[in-house]
Amino acid sequence: MPPLANAPLETTRFLSDLLKRRVVAAPQGRILGRLRDLVADARQALPPITGLVVAGPRQPRQLLPWSHVLEIRDKAILVDQASEADLGRVAVGPGDLLLREQLLDKQIVDTAGAKVVRVNDLQLWQRKGQLLLGGVDVGLRGLMRRVGLQAAAEALLRWIFSYDLSDNVVKWHRVQAVGSEHILRLKLSQARLASLHPADLADILEDLDSSTRSRVFHALGKDMAADILEETDPKVQVALIRDLPTAEASEILEQMSPDEAADVLQGLDTRRAEKLLKQMEYEQASSVRCLLDHDEETAGGLMTTAFLYLPPRETAGRALEILRQQAPDLDVFYYIYVEDEAGKLLGVVNLRDLLTADPALTLDALMFTRLVAVDLEADPEDVAELFAKYGFRALPVLDQQGRVHGVIRFKALLGAVAPHLGR
Repeated sequence: MPPLANAPLETTRFLSDLLKRRVVAAPQGRILGRLRDLVADARQALPPITGLVVAGPRQPRQLLPWSHVLEIRDKAILVDQASEADLGRVAVGPGDLLLREQLLDKQIVDTAGAKVVRVNDLQLWQRKGQLLLGGVDVGLRGLMRRVGLQAAAEALLRWIFSYDLSDNVVKWHRVQAVGSEHILRLKLSQARLASLHPADLADILEDLDSSTRSRVFHALGKDMAADILEETDPKVQVALIRDLPTAEASEILEQMSPDEAADVLQGLDTRRAEKLLKQMEYEQASSVRCLLDHDEETAGGLMTTAFLYLPPRETAGRALEILRQQAPDLDVFYYIYVEDEAGKLLGVVNLRDLLTADPALTLDALMFTRLVAVDLEADPEDVAELFAKYGFRALPVLDQQGRVHGVIRFKALLGAVAPHLGR
């Protein structure tokens, strides 16, 4: 008889209801033990249950393949007569997941809501002879069910508040477990995390405990890690970089915007920061060192050096070609800054004018010469006033001789002033 041959097409069950049920071999009725856990194949989009972990008062935990299951009854799980001979050591392979041991009470990333939740129970679907992992219960009802107080809690809430307690189940395809190394290595699950915006992933990392946070961050690719680090709280940034090997940390810093990398290094002790700078490629390290010379509460500390500057006699066509080549490494690409040989700012060309201009036209014929810029020592409040007044997306930072040292992005300014907005 195939597994669950007489079961209805679909029945919803919960792991907490199945745990500790007797596992009984038919037709003799011999009790093999009680259910302690279920094994699922997490490589599947809807993980099927592949085994039962059974144990008794004087019996060690043993694994029984799911193929022996005949029926799930109210107080017992009925298995075939060949089951006892097929009991074996509990061993899980790549992609296998022990539901109770590895998921209950663990943290889960809800990729639909971009938040961290805790698993109170697991929803199982009985369908066409299989038992499938359908979702995780993160609500109060799941917790009450698990501790045996569901009926009492529902009656109390209904009587006092006229409130019906409902399930809060997140479908399995929307979650990524973060407390288990086995799941972190699954390609499908990593793809789900990769689909989130870096800012959402940063929020998720901040909600995790420190050990889990480090494990998740370490599992990300370097490009994704750099994007997420730029969106993360400064204290979390420092903790993550501090825990990484020097070579890996320096590679991530190289992928970041120079101003963001400088902010991270400023939070580290001098010895660690210098070690990372020496490991970075010379060009990126030089840009970051330049920014570290400025107080982070000044325009010089907010600016980035990853912007495009060209001479006045460069043509619009050639400028576009250079922009396409350098765009992946630029933080600011919607303005081109026109400088003379001494580095003095002459004017600014915006991207829209560049795209619509005659390719043979030179930049000095396109540029705006009525410049709005800030001094290296300007404070963030003064910079914010200029952004608000003119609506620019970036502002150049000049020294006393009018030479460009960097450009402040609106995003960088927002990061500096946002913590003070609620005061």
